[in-house]
Amino acid sequence: MLIPQEKPSKCSPFNFFSQCSVTLLVVSLFTGAINAAEQYNGFDLSQSLIDQKEILHGGPPRDGIPALTSPKFVAGAKTLADDDRVLGLTLNGVSKAYPIRILNYHEIVNDHFSKQAVLISYCPLCGTGMAFRSENNEQALTFGVSGLLYNSDVLMYDRQTESLWSQILAKSISGKLQGKQLETLPVEHTTWRDWKERYPNTKVLSFDTGFMRNYHRSPYGNYDQSERIYFPVTHTDRRYHPKEVVLGIQVDGDFKAYPMVELDQISSPLRDSVNGISFQLIFDSKTRSGRALDQTGKPYPVLRSYWFAWIAFHPTSEIWRKPEE
Repeated sequence: MLIPQEKPSKCSPFNFFSQCSVTLLVVSLFTGAINAAEQYNGFDLSQSLIDQKEILHGGPPRDGIPALTSPKFVAGAKTLADDDRVLGLTLNGVSKAYPIRILNYHEIVNDHFSKQAVLISYCPLCGTGMAFRSENNEQALTFGVSGLLYNSDVLMYDRQTESLWSQILAKSISGKLQGKQLETLPVEHTTWRDWKERYPNTKVLSFDTGFMRNYHRSPYGNYDQSERIYFPVTHTDRRYHPKEVVLGIQVDGDFKAYPMVELDQISSPLRDSVNGISFQLIFDSKTRSGRALDQTGKPYPVLRSYWFAWIAFHPTSEIWRKPEE
């Protein structure tokens, strides 16, 4: 979503992070110069599951951040450095890596693994990369970026029904599909070196996206280290740095977070349970990443996110801490 710049920059159709857009947005919101339809990018939130007051305009218009719908892939990635971060997913015998440098500018990739429609979603503000089976009643859904936020997290929308979906909740909050859930897939947020070593035959999302973007430069600067949060959230907790990386697991409505600062003090793997379900958490302090395996050895979804985002959505979450000796 829209990030204020440290220095003013020229308005440009290719610079949706411009200071000009921020100024126009602030002026419009506080003078009442835009109506509800414009404020919410044309989406009807009158019956939303989330209070309209908690849904904020992130700056860009609908599709101002362009989702990728016909992604190209390459067999190798000569332009990726070992420490470049990627989202990695293995499904139906196929492995793919999605560079964060691309996702910072597009946030959504509509893809297929064999015949399975898959949605890759990344929210730079929350540090959350997620993957879903993108279908409803066996109908494939194609997603775009709404330009709206809830708890600083991207609200996606499907082009078939124009329903709005919360990424972290994996749930539709308004529209014809309101209340529907997306099936979450076990995606990993790790380094390119780690992913390619474990999946040498992986395909990589190409930088040839069809859009004019400088993928060698992050539009978010040092946001991942700063304590600043650009948009308000419904719940805050100062026990950890707002951008502390946590690995979150949910089982049937129970939530548990594993802060990396706690995991750094023990050896991997960690055996634990959530809501009576046992699993093995495999984590790497160097790559700031982790994955989970259930009792059968099957991958279980883990959400890597910033602390502030996890606790905003899950204020009653259990927090794992290193046992006292």
